[in-house]
Amino acid sequence: MDVFQRDQSGERISLTDPDYHKISGVIHEAQQIVAELNTGYHENDEVQRIFSRLTGVTVDESFWLMPPFYTDFGRNIRIGKNVFINTCCTFMDRGGITIEDRVLIAPKVNLVTTGHPIDPVTRRDTISRPIVIKENAWLGIGVSVMPGVTIGENSIITAHAVVTKDIPANVIAGGIPAKVIRTIDPMESRRLRREEIPAAD
Repeated sequence: MDVFQRDQSGERISLTDPDYHKISGVIHEAQQIVAELNTGYHENDEVQRIFSRLTGVTVDESFWLMPPFYTDFGRNIRIGKNVFINTCCTFMDRGGITIEDRVLIAPKVNLVTTGHPIDPVTRRDTISRPIVIKENAWLGIGVSVMPGVTIGENSIITAHAVVTKDIPANVIAGGIPAKVIRTIDPMESRRLRREEIPAAD
């Protein structure tokens, strides 16, 4: 495996790794693109083009991002359809960040896929694990999601929660560390949505 595959697989990566310069190169390129994204005003289609350059994958035309936006890497972010990311979010994505369709992300959300060993001798090394945000999830303002976490379909994370473990589908979770507060009935939600749609004449 190359250094990027090793990084995403959860292998510990040292700054002295002979291929670390490849990671460093992507980081420097990402910072240039982020600076462009966060400078001046851009219409949403231009934001989409810049963000697509950052990730290396064309985002759907339904994607809406409100800058400023921050990332350390960029290349390992994958975005679904009808995703909204509000202002001042930080995605540290070396481990991989997948955001599925119709996800809502409030301001100042942090998705962090990379951590460090406990041992002070090797603490500058990095260990990365993926984050997955499933369809229809909503992350409230100031939420922080830690490496290796999956947030289930339809779930809500309340403001300023710190998510250290997987959150199941169809729940509301909050706190530090985040815990399930109550469940959401997906069938009831679908019924309410149907009732809000006026009948055809």
